[in-house]
Amino acid sequence: MLQFNIRGENIEVTPAIRDHIEKKIEKIERYFTDGANATAMVNLKTYNHNQTKVEVTIPMKNLTLRAEERHADLYAAIDLIVAKLERQIRKYKTKVNRKFRDREGMGLAFAIAESEAQNNGAADSEEEDLRIVRTKQFDLKPMDEEEAVLQMNMLGHNFFVFTDAESNGTNIVYKRKDGSYGLIETTS
Repeated sequence: MLQFNIRGENIEVTPAIRDHIEKKIEKIERYFTDGANATAMVNLKTYNHNQTKVEVTIPMKNLTLRAEERHADLYAAIDLIVAKLERQIRKYKTKVNRKFRDREGMGLAFAIAESEAQNNGAADSEEEDLRIVRTKQFDLKPMDEEEAVLQMNMLGHNFFVFTDAESNGTNIVYKRKDGSYGLIETTS
């Protein structure tokens, strides 16, 4: 069963908004046959009262679902988020079924309606999105975050993997949609 942690930034999370979010996002529970014991973290933001951003993150044991949508209408953004989450689940299901077809006890089993599974080859087109078309190898050089951002920008990429000079851990810097930078620190 999904639990909800809903936060608003520059917007009051009214009971009507909370109810709409919970009703819409709970619909994805039908894809999980073993019950989804997870917390859906929902962040709502408004910009100048004319643009709304909705972010939903659902960390689970074998999968983290995440979607983000900007829209003038909060309720429309929530509907679009649910559609994105459903596409992610179907894509993951296709990948898992292809890779572990004969294995049992996956821990995360899905119950997709038969009509959706036979939806005019939609699964085939989603499956193609998962093909790796290029492989690169490179040395992870020890550096700090600022140098990693400079390297990323010089290469014209939107992310860069590096070894942190202080912690010796593998980290990733990335460019966010708003133009700022993010850092992902790995743990062992």
